[in-house]
Amino acid sequence: MAHRYKVREIAQQAGLSEATVDRVLNNRAGVRENTRAEVAQAIADLDKQRAQLRLNGRRYLIDVVMQTPRRFSDAFRTAVEAELPAFAPAMVRARFHLWESGETAQMVDALARIRGSHGVVLKAQDDPEVAAAVDRLVAAGVPVVTYATDVPASARSGYVGIDNHGAGVTAAYLMDQWLGASRSDVLITLSRTVFRGEGEREVGFRSALRGSGRGIVEVSDSDGIDATNERLVLEALDRHPAIEAVYSVGGGNTATVAAFEKVGRRCRAFIAHDLDADNLRLLRDGRISVVLHNDLRADARLAIRSILAQRGALPAEPVRPAPIQVVTPFNLPV
Repeated sequence: MAHRYKVREIAQQAGLSEATVDRVLNNRAGVRENTRAEVAQAIADLDKQRAQLRLNGRRYLIDVVMQTPRRFSDAFRTAVEAELPAFAPAMVRARFHLWESGETAQMVDALARIRGSHGVVLKAQDDPEVAAAVDRLVAAGVPVVTYATDVPASARSGYVGIDNHGAGVTAAYLMDQWLGASRSDVLITLSRTVFRGEGEREVGFRSALRGSGRGIVEVSDSDGIDATNERLVLEALDRHPAIEAVYSVGGGNTATVAAFEKVGRRCRAFIAHDLDADNLRLLRDGRISVVLHNDLRADARLAIRSILAQRGALPAEPVRPAPIQVVTPFNLPV
């Protein structure tokens, strides 16, 4: 059977005879499973060595483009910068284009101004104009990986992040357990409805609570900015006296907590996303109940690796949704 490595190379790497390796590669009988595993490991090691040779001395420039609250972009920037040295012997640098609020045109313009990039990690609106801008980058040879929220109609090479619909269902399960027989209404806060990931979380949450009899009240278009979010939450609390719980899809949680405190209302359950500095403090203080989190460094590593694979510098690997961690004050990641 033809193989990308010579039998002699695999045998040398595995410390086995060429005849044994030949039997494994041709799937012949009489070979122990641990011997097959040794050959598979040797091939994997040769793949890594080949990738290292391809990376040696290469330089890559990655652009991170995100419209998101600063607390999240700060956390993701830290994660990216921590992971860049892991791609040695290649030198990978990152440029960051980050802002908190704006219209679709600002995102399209930011993508159009990218020059000299080897790839883009993108958190953007799911909008036809954004998709067209992504398509133009890809056509020019710049691979794009979407992060946290997808633009599936574009030519992006993949999506990195959690299963947002599954996260919403998980939030609904936890919420129902906490509220029990109470008929409390639930407030959902979104930063902006044009972000597909937030919409998927909301749909998952609503679908899982369907039939529970709970009222679900939505506030959106705050961009996750505290001052705007607090005003919107105060208005919702004034209109809906039965709200006693929060599912925060889009952030601004310091403001949401402050709004409940201003009107003297108890929040019986508060589920948030992402373990940024604000949420870490609120969780430790017992002012929110739980955070649905994923490892930002693992996300950053996977996004950069996906771009380098698109450029042929690393072997391609399947990109799967990141696992959701349910973080309480008692199991905070180190």
